[in-house]
Amino acid sequence: MGFRYLDRLASPEQIQGFLGLMDLAAGGAESAQNVFELSHRLRDSNPMRLCRKRLARDPEAEHLIQTRQLIAPYDSEALKALPKGSLGHTYATLLGAMGYDINFFPDPSFFSNLETDADYINYRVYATHDLHHILTGFSLDNFGELGVISVSVAQFSHPGLAFTDLMSLLLNWFSDDTPFDELDSHTERAHTTAYAFGRISQGLEMGLSAKPLFAQPWETLMACNLKELRQELQIEAVTSGPWSWSSNPELCAALEA
Repeated sequence: MGFRYLDRLASPEQIQGFLGLMDLAAGGAESAQNVFELSHRLRDSNPMRLCRKRLARDPEAEHLIQTRQLIAPYDSEALKALPKGSLGHTYATLLGAMGYDINFFPDPSFFSNLETDADYINYRVYATHDLHHILTGFSLDNFGELGVISVSVAQFSHPGLAFTDLMSLLLNWFSDDTPFDELDSHTERAHTTAYAFGRISQGLEMGLSAKPLFAQPWETLMACNLKELRQELQIEAVTSGPWSWSSNPELCAALEA
């Protein structure tokens, strides 16, 4: 059969570009920088144009994109001083307990100083990404990552995150060699197609049910009670399973301290 139709679908340059994107997606678990670069390379793609069209339906999102509103650097100590159970206190405490930088996301210069709408979309997606972890309950490690990114895929088809979902399914499919129910550890199961499909499905369903998250004024919501905010945003967070940060005893202890 060969590949006699391939040249009708893509040029050699496009195929080479796809392989480069695939390489970045495969390295996403090792470094978030790969995911940032992946999204940046897709800034002029048809999937990004679809993403832009979907966000344009939301007047608040459209306003943010047009005005290029920046996210102020998060003040970890100020957030920790907020009431226990609030979004901000939970956010700063969990990231601190895990040793994560609360301002890990690239600054505007990485995204071409936000010269296009696509650049701003990428910037805001990653500046608010860890807040989505807190809201959705998906863990801030590889167990929950596919779940939380799928929320944004469902809501506005973000291309970098959608590509990550697709490549995770494909790469896990190629590496699967043991039935899922014969794997003993969560770490082993997390590298299977069945696990990836489960988390992606969870995230997609959550995103479709929730209110739009892209343009939420997070700066003014930090003091809000997390449970009440989830109800307001129609998010039924995951609170059990290895893909939920709520099932991590160390993180729960940090929140109670």
